[in-house]
Amino acid sequence: MRLVAQVAVPGAGRPDWHAMAPRRRPGIGPTTIGAASLALLLGACNFGMNPGGTTQGQDINGLYRLLFWTAIGVGVTVYALILWSIVRYRRRPDDDGSLPDQTRYHVPLEIAYTVIPVMIVAFLFMMTLRTEDRVDAVVPNPAVKVTAVGFRWQWRFEFPDSAFSIVGVNGSPTTGPMIELPVGQTIQVTLQASDVIHSFFVPDFNFKRDDIPGRTNVFDITIPRAGVFRGECAELCGIGHADMTFYIRAVSAAEFQRWLAANQGKGLIESASTG
Repeated sequence: MRLVAQVAVPGAGRPDWHAMAPRRRPGIGPTTIGAASLALLLGACNFGMNPGGTTQGQDINGLYRLLFWTAIGVGVTVYALILWSIVRYRRRPDDDGSLPDQTRYHVPLEIAYTVIPVMIVAFLFMMTLRTEDRVDAVVPNPAVKVTAVGFRWQWRFEFPDSAFSIVGVNGSPTTGPMIELPVGQTIQVTLQASDVIHSFFVPDFNFKRDDIPGRTNVFDITIPRAGVFRGECAELCGIGHADMTFYIRAVSAAEFQRWLAANQGKGLIESASTG
């Protein structure tokens, strides 16, 4: 009987687990996710406000965002100084319990924390005034003139240059008026009220203007893109207040002209009969 000696070779016959393991693909790390999130926040955050369906509404949105970012900057600065003071001047184990050096005044610091807030407030005031001037500006020769008349409890939109009006229907169901307006042109709206105070409000426009009996309010809007925008009365005006809705359909200039021609001279048109 022959005995065969077997010599063990290190690693022989053992699977190479490292070679067999699947290679890890490079993934998205926390730094990439954080940078993308910050970019999204800085570029797209409207802080709950609509981007603005008109050029005037976009100006309002820009001012709103500016105020928010300024408040965030002030808040971060204040909290950072508070935290720094807590950490820097915390009580240490080797403190003998005596008070630190007391400074009665620091002129440069006092000037800084007085001048900087005043400059911030002055800057925000100027930006607010600039935005209000742009939003309230009324041109002498608008492309389209519309008169919006609020009454209990509907709206009537008059197009005096084309001799017709679109009026909402009270009843069951209540039908709010649908009007068309051109994209990219200046539209001048004249507000009138025939009974109580109403309020012309289109959320997507970031705009609201009170409609007061005996007082005429005039404003301009320019709609940069096509779409349908819902409007409503934003002043509690009675039992049918919730029914005071209307719709603005923004279309191309050519389509708007066809809509005007189709309704030319028809007088009072109920919204249920408009397409």
